[in-house]
Amino acid sequence: MKINFPITLTAADSNKRTISGKIVAWNEAGNTSAGKTIFAKDSIDFSKPVKLLLEHDRTRPIGKLQDITADDEGINATFKLAKTFAADDALEEAATGLRDGFSVGILVDAWDSKGGAMVISASTLQEVSLVSEPAIASARVAEVAASEQENSEATATDEQPQEDTVSDVKSEAPIATEAVEAAKAEPVAVVANQPVAFTKPRSPINSKATYLEHSIRAALGSDESRQFVAFADDTTSTNAGLIPTPQSTEIINPLSNADRGTIDAISRGTLPAAGMTFEIPKITAVPTVAETAEEGTPSETGMTNSFLSVSVKKYAGQQTFSVELLDRSSPAFFDELVRQMEFAYAKATDAAVAAAIITGATDGGNRTLDAAGILDFVADGAASIYSGSLGFARNLVVSPEIWAGIMGLNDSGRPIYNASNPQNAGGAVSPTSLRGNVAGLDLYVSRSLSGTGDGDAFIINPESYTWYESPRLQLRTNVIGTGQVEVAYYGYGAIATKVAAGAYKWMVA
Repeated sequence: MKINFPITLTAADSNKRTISGKIVAWNEAGNTSAGKTIFAKDSIDFSKPVKLLLEHDRTRPIGKLQDITADDEGINATFKLAKTFAADDALEEAATGLRDGFSVGILVDAWDSKGGAMVISASTLQEVSLVSEPAIASARVAEVAASEQENSEATATDEQPQEDTVSDVKSEAPIATEAVEAAKAEPVAVVANQPVAFTKPRSPINSKATYLEHSIRAALGSDESRQFVAFADDTTSTNAGLIPTPQSTEIINPLSNADRGTIDAISRGTLPAAGMTFEIPKITAVPTVAETAEEGTPSETGMTNSFLSVSVKKYAGQQTFSVELLDRSSPAFFDELVRQMEFAYAKATDAAVAAAIITGATDGGNRTLDAAGILDFVADGAASIYSGSLGFARNLVVSPEIWAGIMGLNDSGRPIYNASNPQNAGGAVSPTSLRGNVAGLDLYVSRSLSGTGDGDAFIINPESYTWYESPRLQLRTNVIGTGQVEVAYYGYGAIATKVAAGAYKWMVA
């Protein structure tokens, strides 16, 4: 899951073309794209260099990371800006307080929910953006050092004397009399290369009636009316001229995103560096203790274990395109291609994890999508999961359709889950968030589930299922024979069903 966290920008240096500031503060709550979020100390891996973007738009990079350090308070970074118009504008906006905040874009690896906040313990820095709204309203740019050229130009403009005015500015160095007399004797020529002002002839054509009138006059020989009609016809509809049709850098994508609701609802682990399978020890018998008579023999049962074998799977996608498209198209093309392949990877891996959980989950019996049915499902699932895994049910994962059903539940017309502090609230579910709380369980909405039928919702103890994942990789190959480029985007993952009874699935028949 990727989130954005805005914070302070402390300095911008126009001369050095750098912008500096604290990009993350440890243990300080802030509002992110995932809601209230707190970063634990040293919870961000910033080992890889990142770009400075504008408002988290990957198509608008303005600089690169120059220096980054972490201390007990947070992470401080300095970015070197490119010599582009967009970077120039960014420096000016930072100096004037129009866009003076930092926001980090991170990929969350591990987190927990405490006190209504998402507490991140492990993540990877993806990018940093210059934004107009930092988390702390009073945190603005502390210093802007303009370049010498900008200062000199500003001084010349500000101090240029106006006509018919007397200046009181004193010169510290004496001016030679000969130079003054020579300046008086030498005439100054002023040449106007273009008119100071130009006014188009006022046209009497201001309606359909006047246009018709002057069209008739022009047909009868009036040169003046013919001129006015020609002016009225000179529009973008009658004379297209050289008016280009620009293309926006904004991209509309209603088909995919990086949400992984199922994976977010279970525990995460680090994938071993080698092998296509790995094993996890699992206790199969535990020691026993029993009441023993005086001088009696204690109960003895040996602890035994087996090994759970977990298979590693590869998830990969490929895109083939011409080398001309890569060389001659917008630089945003390849960034957007990789982003879309990441979305596809997220969809495939989340679907695989959802299928594994539903396969191993305990059958929840017949349920109805109403208030009583939801409460019975939660109560029965909590008891089943604790009995089967000796752990607690913590999360509820549902399809978008069941999510919609839960939001519509009411008590005598009063919404149960999405009203503002209702007296009989059983949780909080919002139509603007894929996260919520239902009867004490954290709610996750997953697009890997669909409908309101069997298996389209499940309750889970997150420690019973673990997703192990490698970093995502890219493989680019040039095909000489066809002049094409092949790009593969792939990664490795493994879902470990540690205790199948740790999940309890929704059933309707």
